[in-house]
Amino acid sequence: MELRSIVIAVIGFWTLGARAQFGFFDQMFNGGGQQQQQQQQPQNVRSDSSWYQNQYENAHCTNYLCPGTLSCVHFPHHCPCAWETVEEKVELGSGIAICASKGGYAEGETMKKIELARKGLL
Repeated sequence: MELRSIVIAVIGFWTLGARAQFGFFDQMFNGGGQQQQQQQQPQNVRSDSSWYQNQYENAHCTNYLCPGTLSCVHFPHHCPCAWETVEEKVELGSGIAICASKGGYAEGETMKKIELARKGLL
């Protein structure tokens, strides 16, 4: 009985040693490295709006919280554009402001195009 236990223990140690060796070779020849690279790749954002809603609900603002940028401002028309380098903020009056893609090289070109669109000319 004692000899049988020793044989089982030796076989167990041999099996563990073989597994360790093959694991080493997998890592060495990038077999396990691919699995690590897959785990490190960033995940896509969720396709629902729950993350945004959670951010909005947990944002602290005593005045007006801008829905597009989560900025805290005194009045809704004070909200900044989300992408100020490519968008221009245009106030339409009555406290209403919109952000539109910059219209080109001339200053105020976006406002001119919006006015033409409001009059039905564009």
